Amino acid sequence: MDPDEPRTDGGVADASDEVYASAEEGEEYRDTVYRDIDYESLPEAPETSEYPKTDKGGNYRVTDLPKVPKVSHIVGPSAIMLGASLGSGETMFWPTLIAQNGWGLYWAFWVGVITQFFINTELQRWTMATGESIFRAYERIHSFWPWFFLVAGFIHLGWPGWAAGSAKVVAAGLGLGTDNWAMIGIGLMVLIWLSYQAGPIIYNIIEKAQLALMVLAIVGAVLLIFIVGSAGQLANVPGGALNFGALPQDMDIAVFLGGLAYAGAGGYINLAQGVWSREKGYGMSTYQGRILNPLQTGEGEIETVHKDGYTFEPTRTNLRRWKAWWKITQQEHFLTFVVGLLVVATIAMTITAEFAAGTENGAINMWLMDVIPAVGPFSAALLYVVIFIALFSTQYAILEAFVRNSVDIIFEMYGRKAGWDLNRVFVGLLTLFTLWGIGIIALQLSQPWILLVLGAAIAGVMMWPYNALTTILNTTRLPEHTQPGWARVVAMWWATGFFGFFSVLLISSQLVSRFGLTTFETTVGVVGSGAGGYVLWLLALVVQVYTMYRSAQGKMESSDTVDNADEANGLLA
Repeated sequence: MDPDEPRTDGGVADASDEVYASAEEGEEYRDTVYRDIDYESLPEAPETSEYPKTDKGGNYRVTDLPKVPKVSHIVGPSAIMLGASLGSGETMFWPTLIAQNGWGLYWAFWVGVITQFFINTELQRWTMATGESIFRAYERIHSFWPWFFLVAGFIHLGWPGWAAGSAKVVAAGLGLGTDNWAMIGIGLMVLIWLSYQAGPIIYNIIEKAQLALMVLAIVGAVLLIFIVGSAGQLANVPGGALNFGALPQDMDIAVFLGGLAYAGAGGYINLAQGVWSREKGYGMSTYQGRILNPLQTGEGEIETVHKDGYTFEPTRTNLRRWKAWWKITQQEHFLTFVVGLLVVATIAMTITAEFAAGTENGAINMWLMDVIPAVGPFSAALLYVVIFIALFSTQYAILEAFVRNSVDIIFEMYGRKAGWDLNRVFVGLLTLFTLWGIGIIALQLSQPWILLVLGAAIAGVMMWPYNALTTILNTTRLPEHTQPGWARVVAMWWATGFFGFFSVLLISSQLVSRFGLTTFETTVGVVGSGAGGYVLWLLALVVQVYTMYRSAQGKMESSDTVDNADEANGLLA
């Protein structure tokens, strides 16, 4: 087979193929791949248009892009992201919004999901091209950004509302009453911590657990729509899906922005997509080490995660490999994350629209007090199981995402220079965050739904700056052949404007309602806002214009700077 001849099966070729991995090589990705090479002996990438810009950071090392496995071999990062989504937007926020406001809001859900498809895959791009995490990329722009996202991430995810919610579901399902949930919640946090001790490669444990939970949740959801008799509600989906821009007049903007952020995982969790991709071994990440559990490995056993990553020479073979890598990672995210969300969330919405229309309860109480009493015993039992899995899988993924992101930031910004052991930093922060969650649960806070709303709103606001940063990063720091195509650039402009618009409305509502600063009042149509409100809208406009200008400038300046760059282009490159 001609190594330069493009394949159409997206699969594994024979040993003579220069683009696709052999069957044996591809299978290795199921349990993550680490290829240890002599980092110091590799040549440093020159400061030319063929390689990523260093921004005065360390230089990249040049080696070949690995051969490409099948999409089925790399399923994992998006399954964890799906698990993080199910207990937030997909079974909590959006079913509640639809029950309270009707199917007219469904347009915002599917638009949010598709928007997050582009956001998440763009967060993967830098990692695939360099083997570095997105936080290292942000550090190359300015050291402020990793610390900013660490603090915002703690505000977003620091309260274990999902563990409390899943504990309430277990207590209610066992007939213990919803007030007797604290010890169950503490037990679930301990169970999550113990699960990390099941093997030496921490990522592999999380991936397998989340894959199993996702299969159970999806199968359970599909069974439910037929058992409870809510399938007739599907007739309302097309009308709601095309009802673009419609918002109820009395919509709580914090709840709505939370729903937009959680049409997917949202906030700090999305930033883990690149770190999980590195652990799995996507693209150049194959050469970066994985985080090992020091309690399960031998003394001194380590896989090095280099601060400065890798890059590849734009030969025709490497360009074709990049095109194939980009194709399968998009397929993995779409088939796992997007399809999974649309199926499970839509089914959940049909159930709440059928049995809880007009409810004034928060999400968890809506399921426990409105829906479950209205269905038969078998359906109720299955609902308890599916809702528990959704909430528990989300808490599991939240703890994992927070710890993995935060460890990457703390280690690279301080710990590496201080001589810390990356693996021990991970286990240490995992333990501290687990104990923190146990302490919060032990206080038995009475309104976990409020905590979920606040966390979701913060998640939505956080997505505004990192969408802008990622768009600028990928169009001005990456070389022509690994940059996003114009269709993706426009999609990221949309994402930045989308979250910027609703973030301004949220910030305004909080300044007015909590602090009485009526000058910051804003309107959805902009006209009629207060003086301070116009300042907020001006800020959003400046961010949007700057993002569009810098990214367009980067695309145009890099055009025709790499020979045969079009070899790397494909659908939604």
